[in-house]
Amino acid sequence: QVQLVESGGGLVQTGGSLRLSCAASGRTFSSYTLGWFRQAPGKEREFVAAISRSDGSTNYAGPVKGRFTISRDNAKNTVYLQMNSLKPEDTAEYYCAARPGVAVPTSRYDYAYWGQGTQVTVSS
Repeated sequence: QVQLVESGGGLVQTGGSLRLSCAASGRTFSSYTLGWFRQAPGKEREFVAAISRSDGSTNYAGPVKGRFTISRDNAKNTVYLQMNSLKPEDTAEYYCAARPGVAVPTSRYDYAYWGQGTQVTVSS
């Protein structure tokens, strides 16, 4: 089992940047694929990005591709989401998620563990 705690959210202007962090407990962090999801008010939770446990392969949602970068540091038990060129439509609660295995699925139902979320607000 793994516990996840997100940080790094905040208020930023359009075009700005933020880096989210997700710290995980447990000694088996490297055995999990990690993902980021987001949920705006009144909308479904949607996939943002994921990174595999094995070769570091990544997967991104179309709207963030080229602007967001997911990375992980297994020595620090931490996964990051670097967000650049932020837009008002990126405003949401951002959640870190983890799943055992090497695949990088986009469905929230494929992830077993979740953090509490961190709010990102992009002003226009």
